[in-house]
Amino acid sequence: MIALLTGRVDSLQDGSCILDVNGVGYLVQASSRTLAALPQAPAITRLLIETHVREDAIQLYGFADSAERDWFRLLTTVQGVGAKVALSVLSALSPRDLIGAIAAGDKAGLTRAPGVGPRLAVRLLTELRDKAGAALWSGGADWAAMQKENSSAVEMAGATQDAIPSPELAEAAFSAVPAVVAPPVKGQFGWHVFKVTAITPRVEKSLADVKDQL
Repeated sequence: MIALLTGRVDSLQDGSCILDVNGVGYLVQASSRTLAALPQAPAITRLLIETHVREDAIQLYGFADSAERDWFRLLTTVQGVGAKVALSVLSALSPRDLIGAIAAGDKAGLTRAPGVGPRLAVRLLTELRDKAGAALWSGGADWAAMQKENSSAVEMAGATQDAIPSPELAEAAFSAVPAVVAPPVKGQFGWHVFKVTAITPRVEKSLADVKDQL
């Protein structure tokens, strides 16, 4: 399976490009965003590749970054979404826009993509809301990159459960697995993605124990 190609941009076409890798030309289909990010021929470029093998063809799909590739994988798990529709969605919406659309239940935003009608948009919202948390936020997710790209999150060092203003977020935070990025949680202030570094028991101290600190 081909996972990465580095080579010379030979030509750009509508929805695809040809990469010349050591004299072999690879036809790679890609979103308009990835194609727009490619340098002009004959410059050297690098694309992450998702390989689909069928009985009659081997199809290569290219991505400028891992976020778009991961969303392509996730989109194609939804019933009725093939590679063509997934690339159409990624051409209309960036990974960051997709996160926002799913969090907000924005059906109209998804139907901006050619091939996505109202019924498919509802299915995307329903299925991706559950799948996105497990597939994109867990395990090896790049927490620092996610924070910078997708949110305005702040650290809450030493927060107690009753000090977190959203009851839903507080409950999720104190039941989370430390050091693992938790799935999205919807609270009164919107959707939250977070990672708990550690949970320690509350220690109650008497006045005698803290009088010297007063």
